[in-house]
Amino acid sequence: MIRFAPALALSALIGLAAAVPVRAAVDIEQVETPGGLSAWLVQEPTIPFVALEIVFRGGTSLDAPEKLGAVNLMTALIEEGSGDLDASAFAAARDDLAASFRFSASDDAISVSARFLTDTTDAAMDLLRGALTEPRFDPDAIERVRAQVISGLRSDAEDPNALVGRAFAEAVYGDHPYARPGDGTVETVSALTRDDLLDAFGGAIARDRVTIAAAGDISPQELSALLDDLLGDLPGTGAPLPGPATLSFTGGTTVIDFPTPQSVISFGQPGIPRDDDDFFAAFLLNQILGGGGFGSRLTEEVRVKRGLTYGIYSYLANKDHADLYVGGASTANARAAETIEVVRAEWARMAKDGPTEAELDAARKFLIGGYPLRFDSNASIANILVGMQLDGLRPDYIETRNDRLAAVTRDDVRRVAADLLDPEALTFFVVGQPEGLAPGN
Repeated sequence: MIRFAPALALSALIGLAAAVPVRAAVDIEQVETPGGLSAWLVQEPTIPFVALEIVFRGGTSLDAPEKLGAVNLMTALIEEGSGDLDASAFAAARDDLAASFRFSASDDAISVSARFLTDTTDAAMDLLRGALTEPRFDPDAIERVRAQVISGLRSDAEDPNALVGRAFAEAVYGDHPYARPGDGTVETVSALTRDDLLDAFGGAIARDRVTIAAAGDISPQELSALLDDLLGDLPGTGAPLPGPATLSFTGGTTVIDFPTPQSVISFGQPGIPRDDDDFFAAFLLNQILGGGGFGSRLTEEVRVKRGLTYGIYSYLANKDHADLYVGGASTANARAAETIEVVRAEWARMAKDGPTEAELDAARKFLIGGYPLRFDSNASIANILVGMQLDGLRPDYIETRNDRLAAVTRDDVRRVAADLLDPEALTFFVVGQPEGLAPGN
């Protein structure tokens, strides 16, 4: 028997799913299970393949200050054996089913992505249920994965991008859990015990914080039964979620001295909530200012005209407990101060004058035209559906999104630019040895 054949079959089906023509419309069905779970589903019966996305709110922000990295390490260990299966047996069983499971932790969530063939649904879900209800956390697996995490932390200590992210979080979020390193520190991760991981698991994996989406060859009735069986034995409630973050944007520039020929720059200011009536205008504003690659003002002014960087970007960052408008770039140490000066100037110019009609038209066409291309596979659709739910959007959002973008006028964007963009609050963090910028504030 060729044991890798099922994996190749799944790979081929995933490729076929990606080749399905883009849908003109996405028919979302809302599934309510007898056990009280809710999910969104898009059926696609033409390919015998299912993508399932499960998200548990909370993530690494649930870590206690003295247990930093517990949720991250725990999440990395979920697939390292369950019930009677050790890590090797679990992996072999998964591969025999040609299934794929991915577990990841962020500061707001633990995400579970499952991909499986329709005719192996029961067996694949039995395996996943074990991982979500009976993880082993064997000592040898803990030490192996702990070593991997610690290796990553030591690499981050020499990575300017990681250092600037850490400096940004500590300064902006203050005493909120977002300010703490989600992966932990070498010291805290080294000290974590198996009991700490069990506590983290019990606090994070619970029914009161779960969001679910699926796409593929599965009916609402089948999904309903699957979910109650898969998640029905989870605890009803988990650890308390953190409250809103109080953001601190001083408008200054903080330099973290680090021996590297390039300065890594991160910048930001307060953002706009996802459910704000002006969000679509802000979305277009960002596309014009820094989100549109070679079509954006920051790229034009910083890269094209002055050659200060190979790339610069900005985006609206909507977290569960904070809304920010952030961006970043890298440049030679000798030109970091000039780069910051140009970004500040463009921020202020956009706040004062807003975009041109031509800029707005180009941004709108790009965002509207590119949207259908995102629905190119079951996996992509499941991801979009779970993200919509997490953002508090309605099922008809897919149908109305482009119309709402089309309705935004230049006056709308100019008004939002004046209200949202705050050059005085725009705060910079630089890791490197930038000329003309002293370490510290």
